[in-house]
Amino acid sequence: MTPAAAGGSAVDGAGPSRRPSSRLLALESPADAVPTHTDARRFDLGRRIGVLLGASCYRVRIRGVERVPATGPLVVVANHTAFMDGPLLYGQLPRRTSFLVKAEAVQGILGWVLREAGQYAIDRDRPDRTVLLAALAQLKAGGAIGVFPEGTRGAGVVDSVFNGAGWLATRAGATVLPIAVRGAARPDGASRRFRPRVDMLVGRPFPVTAGAGRSAVATTTDAIQRQLAALVADLDRDLTGRRG
Repeated sequence: MTPAAAGGSAVDGAGPSRRPSSRLLALESPADAVPTHTDARRFDLGRRIGVLLGASCYRVRIRGVERVPATGPLVVVANHTAFMDGPLLYGQLPRRTSFLVKAEAVQGILGWVLREAGQYAIDRDRPDRTVLLAALAQLKAGGAIGVFPEGTRGAGVVDSVFNGAGWLATRAGATVLPIAVRGAARPDGASRRFRPRVDMLVGRPFPVTAGAGRSAVATTTDAIQRQLAALVADLDRDLTGRRG
């Protein structure tokens, strides 16, 4: 799976964050398909753990959550700087979202917990077609899949992305939802922080035309890179302005 070239366009918007108690009360998503290796009850139990984890360990502010489409196949794409990006998004999103998690993390007790909570293990260097097809089936059934298209943790500026998210979205004719995340990673040289603030900015969802050819996947992958990079830049400017 090859990286896409850089680019960008501005994305605006901010809506109010929701209290943890309100998210706990609104976790059930009957329209969302879940993976065959778990069920809705175990999935929602995992989401409750995600909500409580986020509320107890972080001060999470999510803006634009009203933009998350309520139904239909959805590919959530986010930048990636810390391991906790996935668990925090998992608890914050109003949809049952199964994330593609690097295979190294899905081992032992943690691996069992992640699978029970509806996540997929994938080797980013040698993607397993079986896993991708299972995620695709969940999308086609009306579910939501989360992908960190940069492929690994880093600065999270989305200079390039791999085409897995584009392949899934194009094959399913899914809507793509970009989300920028900042604050979960501890800066180099910084001491451990107590309940650091994590900011999430939900961008505008954009549709994808269903297709199977390389050209269609490349076009979608390029759009994902541009939209997500622009959203991260918007969030970074906003946070810089608040500190200034």
